[in-house]
Amino acid sequence: MSLIIVDVEADGPIPAEYSLVCFGAVLLDEALDKTFYGQTRPISDRFIAEALAVSGFSREQHLAFDEPKPVMEKFAGWLEAHSKGRPVFVSDNLAFDWQFINYYFHHFLGRNPFGVSGRRIGDMYAGLVRDAHKATEWKKYRVTQHTHNPVDDARGNAEALKKFKELGLKL
Repeated sequence: MSLIIVDVEADGPIPAEYSLVCFGAVLLDEALDKTFYGQTRPISDRFIAEALAVSGFSREQHLAFDEPKPVMEKFAGWLEAHSKGRPVFVSDNLAFDWQFINYYFHHFLGRNPFGVSGRRIGDMYAGLVRDAHKATEWKKYRVTQHTHNPVDDARGNAEALKKFKELGLKL
């Protein structure tokens, strides 16, 4: 089992009606140097300008990104190459990030290498400190600045998970 920290940027709140813009993944290991970055062109004419703006890309740039299927094929290959056993999806905002990756894998490849579940970082931290009210305090352990570049954001989240391990969480 390998923990893969994933971050997604999208141009709206739900897949199929809106599109994945880009995503990043980091394998949780000591070095945090095994990363994946993908950009996918829109699958819908709909987009919310404010949501797209978070990614830092314009609609014209987004339209020029790669077709989603080969990007998802490359990501599946990267997961296979870097995971020991089944990869485990880990995210800051599991409900948002998971839905896009799950949809794109199923829609374009007919399968999701992550299976049907994932882990939310805030919940892991709440369990570590035994206080559900502190579920957002974990972000203080990020080293890499949260920039909305999905690889940077995934790396910062992975850095926090490494700190959880130091604090006694068995990962």
